[in-house]
Amino acid sequence: MATFISVPLKKSSEVDLVKPLSKFVTATYPAGDDQSEYLRAVEELNKLRKSALGRPLDKHESSLEILLRYYDQLCAVEPKFPFSENQMCLTFTWKDAFDKGSLFGGSVKLALACLGYEKTCVLFNVGALASQIASEQNLDSDEGLKAAAKFYQLASGAFAHIKDTVLSALNRVPTMDISPDTVGTLSQIMLAQAQEVFFLKATSDKMKDAIIAKLANQAADFYGDAFKQCQYKENLPKYFYFQEVLPVLAAKHCIMQANAEFHQSTLAKQQKKFGEEIARLQHAAELVKTVASRYDEYVNVKDLSDKISRALTAAKKDNDFIYHDRVPEVKDLDHIGKAALVKATAIQVPISQKFTDLFEKMVPMAVQQAMSAYNQRKSEIVNRLIGTMREATNLCNGVLASLNLPAALEDLSGDSVPQSILEKSRAIIQQGGLQSIEKLIKDLPELLQRNREILDESLKMLDDEETTDNELRTKFSQRWNRTPSGELYKPLRAEGTNFRNILDKAVQADQVVRERYNAHCEMIALLCKSEAELSAAIPSANPAKTLQGSEVVGVLRSQLAQLDEVKKEREQLENDIKAAQFDMTTKFLTALAQDGAINEEALSVTELDNIYGGYTQKVQQSLRTQEEVLSNVQTSHQEFSTLKQSNAEANDRDEVMKKLASAHDSYVEISNNLREGTKFYNDLTEILLKFQNKCSDIVFARKTERDELLKELQQSIAREPSAPSFSVPAYQSNSSTPTPAGPAGPTPAPRTVFPQQPHSAPPPASPTPPMAPAGAPSQAQGPPYPTYQGYPGYYQMPMAYNPYGYGQYSMPYMPYQAPGQAGYPGAPQPGQAPYPYPQQPPQQQQPYYPQQ
Repeated sequence: MATFISVPLKKSSEVDLVKPLSKFVTATYPAGDDQSEYLRAVEELNKLRKSALGRPLDKHESSLEILLRYYDQLCAVEPKFPFSENQMCLTFTWKDAFDKGSLFGGSVKLALACLGYEKTCVLFNVGALASQIASEQNLDSDEGLKAAAKFYQLASGAFAHIKDTVLSALNRVPTMDISPDTVGTLSQIMLAQAQEVFFLKATSDKMKDAIIAKLANQAADFYGDAFKQCQYKENLPKYFYFQEVLPVLAAKHCIMQANAEFHQSTLAKQQKKFGEEIARLQHAAELVKTVASRYDEYVNVKDLSDKISRALTAAKKDNDFIYHDRVPEVKDLDHIGKAALVKATAIQVPISQKFTDLFEKMVPMAVQQAMSAYNQRKSEIVNRLIGTMREATNLCNGVLASLNLPAALEDLSGDSVPQSILEKSRAIIQQGGLQSIEKLIKDLPELLQRNREILDESLKMLDDEETTDNELRTKFSQRWNRTPSGELYKPLRAEGTNFRNILDKAVQADQVVRERYNAHCEMIALLCKSEAELSAAIPSANPAKTLQGSEVVGVLRSQLAQLDEVKKEREQLENDIKAAQFDMTTKFLTALAQDGAINEEALSVTELDNIYGGYTQKVQQSLRTQEEVLSNVQTSHQEFSTLKQSNAEANDRDEVMKKLASAHDSYVEISNNLREGTKFYNDLTEILLKFQNKCSDIVFARKTERDELLKELQQSIAREPSAPSFSVPAYQSNSSTPTPAGPAGPTPAPRTVFPQQPHSAPPPASPTPPMAPAGAPSQAQGPPYPTYQGYPGYYQMPMAYNPYGYGQYSMPYMPYQAPGQAGYPGAPQPGQAPYPYPQQPPQQQQPYYPQQ
């Protein structure tokens, strides 16, 4: 009687996990110990997939452990890598577990760039392998019964989890084997088998008949529910697998109900309810008789039938001679209680007891994204503070240059070059003079052009693939059911547009720098000359009045010294702001563990205020100090200008020195701008190359997916009938074979784990017992006497045909030759002697079958 149903495994195509995952690791994490460890973990993950899916698995718990570890690792790695069609595109291809395909079309399979699809299929294999391991257990031992119950409940939980999550995980229609209807039915079947194992355990342990009856009745209820789901779901009956399973479920429903009635009859006998005992035994005998007549191909109920028959005979004999108790109708009997001792095992990661995360140190993508947003906020604050200080410094230098300070204090003689101008000249010459700036300006267009070419080539790859996708979508219409490239590439195109805008702004900034250079290049060239040439180029003036001991000169020098001190403090403050660091990873991980999500804005703003709040106050204080000192400098300079003797030559000299001071400041600023621009273009080149690789990877994955889909479409077209179906005329039908009356016999079902198609026609169904009156309660839920259609294409072999006819009856072999067609080139012509091969003596033909 112990016929148990197991589920076949899904098969997957090979996938290379190393290349895309390694590329992400090297692009995201800097070279070092962590990167090397992650790359080794990627290799281990690829090996784990090959062990779990790339070879046949034994029906043993060790093989199941490998599957569980791979499933746990997928769940652990999912939040740490950007698995999606438009980021890290990994396409997983799986075949339908139940569809065996056709000669020309192949089996049904589905390829998706979705890690949730991979997880779902792996979990399906967990349930399938658990059902196979359970079916292999020795049910005569206590350990075997416990193991079978555990694995059936695990299988039920795996299929139930798929039922609840598959649609949200895939965001599209799955193959039929992992559809909610299919896995829901499989989960119910596994639960029913687990309940049956508990019934066998209770029977083996000789527990009370009342308990055993409840366990059996609950198992009958589970099998009845599974049968209904199998029979009435729209798409399941088309699977040959479920056509085989249906009669087993019907038989198990009847057997479990018969066992419940048998043990409840024993309880009735103990309670001296002899009429009820006979009624229940009669009902059990009818159920077993139905199984024996309809489902003897699949289950053996001889022992149960004999046991019920003996009990019924003894009960009738005792009642006829001793008790004379009235035998009630089945509909009048009390309901047998139910006791469900099984439930589907909840799938909670990690499932494996031995699981260790290969990427334990790697933070989830949510934390990586939060860190990226945090770093962007931090950069904005740092750039704003540093930009404010640099702008204030440039303003100070501009004001001093307009006042010809400090050169005016040094040029009291009127004919020598001020020391500050000489220092500025030496600084420019030391930095390379005009040649360094001209070289940087010349390199910028080349860097810009290189970046534009990379961006254009990246977007062209997307355009070409999208054009091909649209053409195929127009050609195949609804059959081309993958995500449109236009929708998939929206984030990449938005990223490309952003890069294009950045390049346009960079071009404008380059033009501003070039115009500023053209405005000051003449004075910069003058500062690059020797001291003698510089002195000759500066107009001389009459000596000024003796102001060396003047109080205003001392005040001005003191004020300029204060401004120099403010500038030095700013340089140190800028270095401190750049060096400020805080690791937000721990805070984000804690928030993710506690709340399941990260409120990045609230956490980042709070922490950045703590870090940079003090620096902001120092910057504002520096600005206020500069404003106050500059105001004093302007007041003192007015007084200094009044005391200093003025004439046309002196004014010309002051104007030239102002231009020289301004040219020096412009040179420093232009040099910094050009170096920043060069660094910007080089950094952007690396970013654009990563963008190009991302576009190349997704286009390659889309091309692979396109080829797979084209192949499937060709196979589906090959499977389609070439002509519409038509009905055969009545006169061509064989009317000599009578059609048996009554309902069709049951579809053949398995005796073993994966049953084969029976070689004999199913027996005709026995007449259905009369139905109970309307409104009468049924003893157990479910169809005790199910009827269903047999599988199509089952024909008996014609009796006139015998593949061994020629050899068995010594009939001569007549070579076939079409009229008007010549024989084979190697055959002798008619009337010609046969080939002179050595002839073997005739041997007596051995009979094919052994003789009695």
